[in-house]
Amino acid sequence: MRTIISLPEEQVRLLAEVCQGQGISRAEAVRRAVAKYLEEHRRRRREESFGMWRGREPDGLVLQRRLRAEWS
Repeated sequence: MRTIISLPEEQVRLLAEVCQGQGISRAEAVRRAVAKYLEEHRRRRREESFGMWRGREPDGLVLQRRLRAEWS
């Protein structure tokens, strides 16, 4: 998919230097940057989900045992 983005001149200049140094196209550099950004976003979302039950009543283990007791 093609997309158009606007970058400040300074970023374009620095991006060109990076691309030249790594021997990659500007498009490849942007693809890599977007992939890295999205992975970081997914990682943060996973980390934020841990401990969501903290501070709630009843305690998660107590609730688990109560629910499992209903099966008996």
